[in-house]
Amino acid sequence: MKTISVFFAAVLTTAASVFAAAPAAVNARVDVLFDHPENFTDVKDSFSGTEKGRDNTLALIKEYIEQRAPRYLAEGQILTMTFTDIDLAGDFEPQRGPNFTDVRIVKDIYPPRLKFTYKLTDASGAVVKEGEEKLVNLGFQMTSNPFNQQDALHYEKDMLDNWLHDQLSHPKKVATKS
Repeated sequence: MKTISVFFAAVLTTAASVFAAAPAAVNARVDVLFDHPENFTDVKDSFSGTEKGRDNTLALIKEYIEQRAPRYLAEGQILTMTFTDIDLAGDFEPQRGPNFTDVRIVKDIYPPRLKFTYKLTDASGAVVKEGEEKLVNLGFQMTSNPFNQQDALHYEKDMLDNWLHDQLSHPKKVATKS
């Protein structure tokens, strides 16, 4: 019985290491960088903002892109995105009083803005597509998914999803009649 338990433990350990390594291979196709994030317009966690809050917000954005982008990439393609500015939806309004210094007020006058460059390369390293993007969603409150309202970055994530789909989706071949 002890031999069987040791055998199953070895099998489970091997399987766990194989499955743990799988996401890394998928994420290796996407590289998200932040160029001088200390100068970004607004990635704050409060009116004053903290480095820890900024870094946490950027980590969430990076993780989201690393999870979503691979579905739009062909085998062997690599996407590199370098953010040069981020302005989250909403803003802090300290004039509301001391209890509101860490409450982000979301109004249509504070739309989300993302500025980044990107490069898409194929398996040989040849550039397939590259460019600079300045995304702004002025109608962000009307176009966002109402089921994502609990996610503090849902407006930015909606913009990223739309961009990934629009820029990286591979058009399906339409059958033509001969």
